[in-house]
Amino acid sequence: MEMSNFLKLLGRQKFTLIAVPLIAIVLTYFLVRKMPDSYTSKGRVATGLVDQSQQELINNQSADAGENKINQEFSNLIQMMQLKKIFDQVSYQLIIHDLTDKNPYRKPSKLLGYLNKDSKKHAIEVFEQKYKSREPLSLWDDDQKGLNDLISSMGYDDQSLRKKLTIYRANNSDFIDLEFESDSPLLSASVINTLCQEFIVYYSFLVRENQMKAVNFLDSLMKMKRGVMNGQMQDLKNYKITNRVLNLNEQAKSLYGQISDFETKKEMTDKDIIADQGALESIDKKFNEQDRRYLESTLTKINQEIVNTKDNLKQLSQEYVKSNYDVRYKSKIDSLQTLLTSQINQSTDKYILNPLAAKESLVMQKLNLEVQLELAKNSVNTLKSELVKLNEKFDRLVPHEAVIQSYETEIDIASKEYIEILKKFNQTSLESSFSVRLRQIELAMPGGAQPSKKSLMIVLAGMLSFVFCMVVMFVLFYLDDSIHVSKELADKTNLPVLGFLPFIKTSVIDLQNVWTEENDKTKIEFRNLLRSTRFEIENEMKNGKTLLVTSIKPFEGKTITALSLAYAFSVINKKVLLIDGNFGDPVITSTYQSDLFLEDYLNDKISVKEIVTGNKISTLGTKGGDVSLLELSDEKNIREKINALEKVFDVIIIEMAALETMNRSKEWVAFGDKLVTVFSANQTITPAKNDEVNYLKGLDDKFIGWVLNKVGNRKHKPKKQGWFRKK
Repeated sequence: MEMSNFLKLLGRQKFTLIAVPLIAIVLTYFLVRKMPDSYTSKGRVATGLVDQSQQELINNQSADAGENKINQEFSNLIQMMQLKKIFDQVSYQLIIHDLTDKNPYRKPSKLLGYLNKDSKKHAIEVFEQKYKSREPLSLWDDDQKGLNDLISSMGYDDQSLRKKLTIYRANNSDFIDLEFESDSPLLSASVINTLCQEFIVYYSFLVRENQMKAVNFLDSLMKMKRGVMNGQMQDLKNYKITNRVLNLNEQAKSLYGQISDFETKKEMTDKDIIADQGALESIDKKFNEQDRRYLESTLTKINQEIVNTKDNLKQLSQEYVKSNYDVRYKSKIDSLQTLLTSQINQSTDKYILNPLAAKESLVMQKLNLEVQLELAKNSVNTLKSELVKLNEKFDRLVPHEAVIQSYETEIDIASKEYIEILKKFNQTSLESSFSVRLRQIELAMPGGAQPSKKSLMIVLAGMLSFVFCMVVMFVLFYLDDSIHVSKELADKTNLPVLGFLPFIKTSVIDLQNVWTEENDKTKIEFRNLLRSTRFEIENEMKNGKTLLVTSIKPFEGKTITALSLAYAFSVINKKVLLIDGNFGDPVITSTYQSDLFLEDYLNDKISVKEIVTGNKISTLGTKGGDVSLLELSDEKNIREKINALEKVFDVIIIEMAALETMNRSKEWVAFGDKLVTVFSANQTITPAKNDEVNYLKGLDDKFIGWVLNKVGNRKHKPKKQGWFRKK
């Protein structure tokens, strides 16, 4: 529905949609007909950023660089090409060429034409000096500001050049392409070549300067780190010499091994002592007291020798342990052990013929066990003392270990920093020894004229203006909240619409002619719509006879609607009375020039018989003035008078004042059977009108619906008329 309404709007505005694009096309044609031809030149620069043959010797990391990093480097190069200082160098060369060469790139501008010979010479000197020093013109200086205006007048300034210049990376290649468009083929080629040369020179200088700064900085930093590392190594050396530490790790390892060995031997000796003591106690239990006395009396001398030998063996055993089991003491111990064995054997010979000879083996075992026990006890004490000494030596090494580890950690960090800086220094030095990778591999050449864009611009002007008109009309249509058709009125008020009447251009309508015309489509359409509206009203009135006609505001067409309905009812052989109840604007009275007035009828000055005429339509006018219905008569009399008229006439149509007049119109509502409100199309429901709509809703069945008036002309066949109610 909305789309069809929009299409109808476009149909009504078809002349605008045609005229505006035509005007735009004509204006564009006159604007572009003298536009000069354009010439485009193209150049190409190789960067070496993704060329691995150039990257391997310079920077191994670039081969593995990510695509994002490469894109960033290309973006940096492209942005650097568009620096103002680069364009300034190009501008200087272009203007110097036009000032000195007989064949300038462009025709001299007005400002250039005003310069005399001395002024041109001065301008050339300033431009050449600025070009050599790579400095921009100072706009604070009046002279240089004038020279900058001279460059701008020729279109050689940076802003003018940027507008026609295109710089981009060719797909994902190693190349940057530059394109420039101008009105001169030589100018296009010169701008590209000059820009490439100036950029390569600037970039080479910038890279070389940065590389030298980096090399010098890394060299000084490397020397500083090397000095720090050497100083820390010297401190460690001095500490070791002062504290007599040769190899702390080896010393600690040796001491720890000795401690472990001594502890193992001590454990084994403790086990031997326990075993020997147990064995001796077992042997002693096998001898009685007499055996012991006999043995002690017999072996007194030899036992003394055995004790002396044991003492010597004990002393050698201690020395043997203290010397960390030196082999020299081992031979002496073996000799004493042999002597002790012989002495023990000699003691056994003393009682070989004795009755106690049967216990010879036990005596031998006891003597050997006693010797072993004495040796073991002496060894334990010696082992304990040696363990104490070794632990003391090990404890003295712990503080040295902490200090030496601190020194070694600092030396390790310093050496790593030094090696890292050394690598960067070597890499930067290598890169600085190579030439800059940027180079122009394709020179820009003067090209032919490009296809003319005049026709395209003319066509675009027409298309864009047409689209613009469409957009404007759509926006207006979208923002338009006014009512145009019956359904919109029913939806927005939630009240029924009984019919609609088309807009009539003339202010005077010959209803009789409308009803008899057969050739005029407008009149035929009006007649058909009026019939449909009359039919809907008649169905809604049912047994009622008095129809009130009003509107929300004046000049919405309630008078012509009342007149048309009166004629429509008369055509179907209804006896109609048309009453002018609009005291403030009695149009019906003036139209029919009635000499019978409502005021006289209410005051019994005229009777019903006088009102009835031989015509199908009778009228009852009003004298008008600033009065209301109840000011003319009381309610009872008015009701009796209207009832009297209903007995004579089939239909009574009363035009009321607009609802915004408040009591003047609303006083009539109590005396009518049904109420119809005329609403003029192409207006919105404002908050004030919405109050009147709510009033009509409060009338319930008395209000039967709207009649939409002044609907736009319709050239299509009207649809079947009916009233609409929002569901």
